[in-house]
Amino acid sequence: MKFGVFYEHQLPRPWTADSEYQLLQDSLLQVELADHLGYDYMWEVEHHFLEEYSHSPAPEVFLAAASQRTKQIRLGHGIVQLTTNQPHRVAERVATLDLISGGRVELGMGEGAGPAELHPFGVRVRDKRDRWEEAVQAIIPMFTKDSWEFHGRYHEFPARNVVPKPYQKPHPPLWVACSNIRTIGEAGQWGMGALGFSFVSPDAAKAWVHKYYNMFLHQPRRLADYATNPNVAIVNGFMCAPTDQEALDKAAGWTFFIFALSYYGRKGVDAPGKGDLWREYQDWRHTEKAQAALRNGLIGSPETIRQRLRQFEAAHVDQVILLNQAGKTSHQDICESLDLFAREVMPEFHARHDAQDERKQDVLSGRIVLQDLDTDRYDLYAHQNEDIVRMTPEQLKQRMAEKERIAAAG
Repeated sequence: MKFGVFYEHQLPRPWTADSEYQLLQDSLLQVELADHLGYDYMWEVEHHFLEEYSHSPAPEVFLAAASQRTKQIRLGHGIVQLTTNQPHRVAERVATLDLISGGRVELGMGEGAGPAELHPFGVRVRDKRDRWEEAVQAIIPMFTKDSWEFHGRYHEFPARNVVPKPYQKPHPPLWVACSNIRTIGEAGQWGMGALGFSFVSPDAAKAWVHKYYNMFLHQPRRLADYATNPNVAIVNGFMCAPTDQEALDKAAGWTFFIFALSYYGRKGVDAPGKGDLWREYQDWRHTEKAQAALRNGLIGSPETIRQRLRQFEAAHVDQVILLNQAGKTSHQDICESLDLFAREVMPEFHARHDAQDERKQDVLSGRIVLQDLDTDRYDLYAHQNEDIVRMTPEQLKQRMAEKERIAAAG
């Protein structure tokens, strides 16, 4: 099993004149440390206008800076919003980053969140899946073709040679954000790595991993001609400390992450520049929902975390991504957590990676046939509750059409 670190660049209020400067400098030091300690991946999100929750609108800039301070760690877009970026600009930036990093880029792609992010770009929420699929079809040929034109519903451009071309051939590994758990199966159909969140139980992890690989093998629906990337990665709230209680005491950032995600999902941006999510979070952090989120995370002593990771390993999850930079978690606590985990936990799972990868190759070749397990019982991630609503593209379109019908009627 491989391990990554995850960055939203969370910055709860109150802010000082140099808060954002210090946030980015500390994050770069953390990534540099993770590279030194042997972590496999770092992932950086793209979000817009989501104050406190994510100050990361230009991931390519941060990843480029990280590329010059690291040597081995893979540099993951987790994700590029294909709905708010022009396809050729995505291809240009990704290829350039791949070149300056010596071929260490992982290209995660996603749709973006709701109206708070998409409407300022003139993008309707109901169109985001269709836009995403079309953008994938437009972008991938740019990595290899010397002349490529595209005429679609949302994107239109004449024949051009998009330069530079990426260092990795034919292109960096492709991933897709699976914010809705059911997208994991579609990620398998698309032949892309699945970037999701932690499962509610070991049984759920096994069921969804089986679902992903069975869809990958038996129900392919590739969106373009690209190299496939069979992988399932899950993001977990994370804090490693000498004792369980110390880890819990330091892990409130994970519950702020969940609260802020839910807040923007329900309310959007209701008071630009005037909100205070950290203040509103204070009551929620003591609720049973918040405490359950802490219990579901990779939060605890090395032995506690080791036991939970063995369950993910047994379900054959390919990568676990550790979300440590959240809320007001201090730079020192993040670095100490990364160091302790790397020394006390990670070596055991790295040592078994080759055996896990050999088993995966047996699955992909058909030598091992995976049982088709029921996933309907597991339709939420571990951190989710009724406050975090995820709809399918079809459900979203129906909901928006109904809103328009009601508004037109009166």
